[in-house]
Amino acid sequence: MPGTLTAAELDAAIDSGEIDTVIVAFPDAQGRLVGKRVSGRFWQDTVLPHGAEACNYLLSVDVDVNTVEGYTMSSWEKGYGDMTLVPDLDTLRRIPWQPGTALAMADLGWEGGDAVAQSPRSILSAQRARLAERGLTAFAGTELEFIVFDDGFREAWAKRYQGLRASTDYNVDYNLLATTRLEPLLRDIRLGMDGAGMYCEGVKGECNDGQQEISFRYAEVLETADNHTIYKNGAKEIADRHGKSLTFMAKFDQREGNSCHIHLSVRGADGEAVMAGEGDHGFSPLMGHWIAGILATLREFTLLYAPTINSYKRYAKGSFAPTGVAWGVDNRTCALRVVGHGASLRVENRVPGGDVNPYLAIAAIIAGGLHGIENELPLPAPLTGNAYDSDVAHLPTTLREAAALFERSDVARAAFGDDVVAHYLNQARIEVEAYDAAVTDWERIRGFERL
Repeated sequence: MPGTLTAAELDAAIDSGEIDTVIVAFPDAQGRLVGKRVSGRFWQDTVLPHGAEACNYLLSVDVDVNTVEGYTMSSWEKGYGDMTLVPDLDTLRRIPWQPGTALAMADLGWEGGDAVAQSPRSILSAQRARLAERGLTAFAGTELEFIVFDDGFREAWAKRYQGLRASTDYNVDYNLLATTRLEPLLRDIRLGMDGAGMYCEGVKGECNDGQQEISFRYAEVLETADNHTIYKNGAKEIADRHGKSLTFMAKFDQREGNSCHIHLSVRGADGEAVMAGEGDHGFSPLMGHWIAGILATLREFTLLYAPTINSYKRYAKGSFAPTGVAWGVDNRTCALRVVGHGASLRVENRVPGGDVNPYLAIAAIIAGGLHGIENELPLPAPLTGNAYDSDVAHLPTTLREAAALFERSDVARAAFGDDVVAHYLNQARIEVEAYDAAVTDWERIRGFERL
């Protein structure tokens, strides 16, 4: 893809002065892009042959980057030492919206070479390896929605995110008129991502005021998760240059939330489609077991699809965000929507919101699918009609409930390991405790004078 670099091409661009800065980055536990900028010379002399270092607390902090208790991998008692950042040279790319800059995603390791198991990239790689043992490879695309505001990020922060002006004034789903005023920003994002090695398919308006979705071509799942993370960070940087802000939070207001539908399919060792077959709905036996496994684990894996307090406010009846554990053929009221035919046959998981960590969510989908295959779970009948009004089991309605289900999940412990389960349970505990301690504007408005 244009915008990607080999190690030799990056070396030549540094020698010529075309590139002077290399970002060495990785996803943190919240799915944010973190890392450091190094000079081109330091990349050549030190990072490329030996890697870089970063404090291991970066996987063990809250959203505000506060040190918090309860993590086994890092603590004050352990001295908050370093992790090694090992650049993945297959991820080298230009970052066009930052002059003279390239980026490399990194895997995280301990001194001695062991991988940091709690790292989102490691978690997804472990599930990819389980698929590879069966001669399978997974491909995914993420459909990430966001809301654009005419206020800049610093102005929005100063306002405490109150009274912001959305970039459109009404429902602009597929609207080509009102979204035109956003085109300078959206075009810069699209072209920037193309210049960073992604395949941008296009953009469309969504239901909420200022809401948009930029779509990218599917890719192997680790590449998709990396692209998702770089895009999410880059879109904010480009919006900031335009004097605007945008949010991916799952539920900004009482209208439609920001979704992140994940489309995923599996192929065989030689690239053949293995989900399509001669069975009902054009499914292979593998496809039936795959969907059944994702359904069977949907409630206990919801923590990996919906990681924040805010995630659960998106699950509202009639909102196009699912509430019921059901699958259907091209049915947007279901948690799992099957679309495509033959080689394009795939499952769309509609549970994640815009705040999702894509590595964890895709890992959960694969682990669920493999659970179905390994146990040959039977596929229940598809739901027809309105899943919101059905009597199927419901998704968890709070982060607290989702964490309790995850903690009790034998499938999660078998798929991810006790260390990973404990790490992300502690992250949920920290989030719940912070929320429980907060005094909100809603409480003040209701209680200041009238109670």
